[in-house]
Amino acid sequence: QVQLVESGGGLVQAGGSLRLSCAASGLGFSSYAMDWFRQAPGKEREFVAAISSNGIFTRYGDFVKGRFTISRDNAKNTVYLQMNSLKPEDTADYYCAAGSVYYSGTMHYWGKGTLVTVSS
Repeated sequence: QVQLVESGGGLVQAGGSLRLSCAASGLGFSSYAMDWFRQAPGKEREFVAAISSNGIFTRYGDFVKGRFTISRDNAKNTVYLQMNSLKPEDTADYYCAAGSVYYSGTMHYWGKGTLVTVSS
């Protein structure tokens, strides 16, 4: 059974940082591209970042503007999202997802999310 479990969310002041983690099990992690998405209350789900299976290629949503960094450790079956210079508008549930093709928009597995709240 495939599981993606996010952690690291919480309450942070504007300008602060958080590091999200997503631990994967039950799949050949190193064969999957990994993405982060987010969804704020009342809004559609939004692409945040993607990383290729070998960690070489990364892409980010336009709103990131150099504030976030996605990375992965295939030995630990974990993908990370380092978020700096957080803004109140970054408040959302953050989800990791696994897909067989990098930046394809087709994700096969999803985590349940971790809540990030940024106070002003």
